[in-house]
Amino acid sequence: MVKKIQNNNMDEALQAKAAVVDFSAVWCGPCQMVLPIIEELADELQGVKIGKVNVDEEMELAKQYRVMSIPTLIVFKNGEKAEMSVGAKSKEEIKAMLGV
Repeated sequence: MVKKIQNNNMDEALQAKAAVVDFSAVWCGPCQMVLPIIEELADELQGVKIGKVNVDEEMELAKQYRVMSIPTLIVFKNGEKAEMSVGAKSKEEIKAMLGV
C-alpha cells in the first residue's frame, strides 16, 4: 500500500531500511503515469516503504527536500537520502534506484 505523507511526517520513510517517496500532483500527467507503477511496487516489494507526497498540499515538505519539478522520486536508505530522480521512471528504473 502507498502511504500518503502529510504534515511533514516523513518518520516512517526515514525509519525504514529502504523507502521510495513519490513527490507529485494530481494535475501532473507524468505523475499519473508513475502512480500505478508505485502502487505495484508497494504490493510487490517486502521491506520497502512506499510513500507519496502531494506537492500542492505539502509545499513545505517539497521545499525541504528541494523538489523543483515533478514527478520526483527520492530513495531513502537507512534514514538518509540515497538517490533523487526527476521525471517519469519505469518500474525497472525505480527498482534499480532501490538496488533490487
